[in-house]
Amino acid sequence: MATQRHYDELARQLSAFGAIKRDMARILPHDCPTGSAAVLTLLKRYGDMRMSKIAELLAVDVSVASRHVAHVADRGWIERHPDPADKRSRILSLTDKGWKQLDVLNERSTQLLADRLSDWSDDEVNQLIALMTRLRDSFGDCRTTTRTPA
Repeated sequence: MATQRHYDELARQLSAFGAIKRDMARILPHDCPTGSAAVLTLLKRYGDMRMSKIAELLAVDVSVASRHVAHVADRGWIERHPDPADKRSRILSLTDKGWKQLDVLNERSTQLLADRLSDWSDDEVNQLIALMTRLRDSFGDCRTTTRTPA
C-alpha cells in the first residue's frame, strides 16, 4: 500500500489535470463547447437515452443538461424522439451530422495528444492508458455515485 506522501502527491497531480482538460477544451470547434461535446460523447458511448440520464451522467441539474441538449439539437447533431414508454419524455439520439461532429472532435483530441505526447514511447502511452483505466475503475462510475456531505 502506498504511503500518505504518495497519496498527497497523487492528489496534486490529479488537480493539475484541470490544465490538461482546459487545453483540450481549447481545440474544440467554436460552435461545440465542452457541454455539447460531452452530450455527443455520452450518446456515442451509451446510445440513445432520455434527458434525465444525460443529466445524471453529466452530474448536473436537468436544466443545465437541457441547455446543452438544446445547443446540439439546434445544430442538427441530435434528434429527439417520443419515448414509447412515456410519451411525455423524449429519447435523444445522434444524427449523421452528430456522428460527423464526433469525428471532428476525435480527430482534434487525437492530434493534440499525439502532439503533446510525441516524445512518449508506445509502451509509455499504453502504461498511462492502463493506469488511468485502473484508476477510473477503482472509483467506479463516479458520475452516478451519490455524493455525501462534507
